[in-house]
Amino acid sequence: MNYELNSEQNKKTFSAWEALRALWPYLGGERNTLIFAGLATLANSLVSLVAPLLIAHVVDAYIVPRQFSGVITFGLILLGLYVAGLFTSYAQTRLMGGTGQRVLFNLRTHIFGKLQELPVAFFNANKTGDLISRINNDTDKLNQFFSQTLVQFVGSIVIMFGAAIFILVINLKLGVAALAPALALLVFTQLLSPWVKRRNAVSLTSTGGLSAEVSESLNNFKVVVAFNRRDFFRNRFEVANDANYKAAVKAGIANNTFTPVFGFSSNIAQLVVLAYGMYLIGTGSFTIGLLVGFLSYVTNFYNPLRQLAALWSNFQIALAGWDRISAILNLHSEMTVLPAPLAEEKQQGNDALLEFKDVSFRYVEGKDVLRNVNLTLLRGKTYALVGPTGGGKTTTASLMARLYDPSEGTVYLDGRDIRTFDAFERTKKIGFILQEPILFSGTVRENILCGNEAYKEYSNEALVTVIHDAGLESLLMRFDGGLEAKVATSGDALSLGQKQLIAFMRAVLRDPDLLILDEATANIDTVTEQLLEDILKKLPEHTTRVIIAHRLNTIENADEIFFVNGGEITLAGSMEQAVDMLLHGKRES
Repeated sequence: MNYELNSEQNKKTFSAWEALRALWPYLGGERNTLIFAGLATLANSLVSLVAPLLIAHVVDAYIVPRQFSGVITFGLILLGLYVAGLFTSYAQTRLMGGTGQRVLFNLRTHIFGKLQELPVAFFNANKTGDLISRINNDTDKLNQFFSQTLVQFVGSIVIMFGAAIFILVINLKLGVAALAPALALLVFTQLLSPWVKRRNAVSLTSTGGLSAEVSESLNNFKVVVAFNRRDFFRNRFEVANDANYKAAVKAGIANNTFTPVFGFSSNIAQLVVLAYGMYLIGTGSFTIGLLVGFLSYVTNFYNPLRQLAALWSNFQIALAGWDRISAILNLHSEMTVLPAPLAEEKQQGNDALLEFKDVSFRYVEGKDVLRNVNLTLLRGKTYALVGPTGGGKTTTASLMARLYDPSEGTVYLDGRDIRTFDAFERTKKIGFILQEPILFSGTVRENILCGNEAYKEYSNEALVTVIHDAGLESLLMRFDGGLEAKVATSGDALSLGQKQLIAFMRAVLRDPDLLILDEATANIDTVTEQLLEDILKKLPEHTTRVIIAHRLNTIENADEIFFVNGGEITLAGSMEQAVDMLLHGKRES
């Protein structure tokens, strides 16, 4: 499956109706709020529609005949209507503001939940900065639509249609003349909307690209400084920033195209009404009050239309944001959990903890990293994987831990297809220590207990006892503050070696059946490395160890050594043979 979000396969453009229908499930309990907000919008719109009719009546009935006593009465009535409109306007703003924030919360929760379901291959195919932009920036565009644009959008449409009805009822011919420019605007909007949406989609994509570039530069800043390549990353940033600037300018031009055209149409309509209305008054078929009211209704029709020009642009931005968000939500992991087998369906008759049966794997079609591999790991044994860089050692370990599924063949764990274990069962059985450990901001305690429910409620004193019994106390002593020592994901609070020790303690405390160490001692001094080797020797008898290392002294005590290269995994009979195969493999590569 292609997990790259920017690929043509995963890009999908939604129409307005499709997008609203897809967003409907995320509204959840907001539907009643939307109904109340809609009623408040309707009430506010009615106030705007009734006022011109009252003004027309006052002009004809009281101002023209100079009977000013009724003006005060109707003035108070209009004031009451405007006050009611103030409260309904506040109510709809308050209701929709909360709705927008809750929709934003629910949407971000769904996106983050979807990200947790997706496999490692997804994160390899997409840049972190772009994902952050989709979660933060693109969802905020939808929030702005729900909290600000939607109410104005609906209110403007209600006022427009209401004004159009009054215009046609008051005088059909004059009404048709007044509304004629709006028909041209409808055609204009239909033709330009896809172009506006495309411009906004490009702008949002470039914003994601800029975010990705900044994220990558900051993550690699130490390397930038060490090699004095600020110019290289500055140039990369300038390219991304320039692309974002140009895309934003084009999107801004597209978004503002509607407003002047709509304003011009409004002015034309008012001129037509004024000229034709004066003619009708001259013929005696129209009154001054009706003309004043009619002009008010024309204003009530075209002013919302001008607002819709800006709102429509915001709607197109929200649609473009939804296209990018839905690209994540529509993905499905191929690494599903299969039904657990019956007891008689399990592999029987040996003491194997993990087996590869005719396993092949490729990251891209046509290029096998592993090919028809058969491998058996017994319980309690220590295995080493050696081979040249890029030979497939880490890929093999990743298949053992089910970070990927084989392209062909089956991996068995405890006699069962590894795909039949859910994530909790699998990670309880398998510990994986990477060359670059994954830690979280917090304390040493929080990091070593990450995902380990067994000791979650233990006090620090009880946990220290557990660490002592596991032979890990000497590692904990390397941290000032012990379990409460601070851990930061950035900065130099801890060395890479210390971070590796935390990852080591985290894996060992889980008491896994299979412990995989991928260059786990590469950043550790020789004294600490000897401590880790002593701890590995004291692991429970049932624990199988898989060690990937370039330093051959770390694997000399392995029960079996496998050479990984060229898509094959070959058993090396001894350390000397492993060295010969490694040297031969390097020459071939």
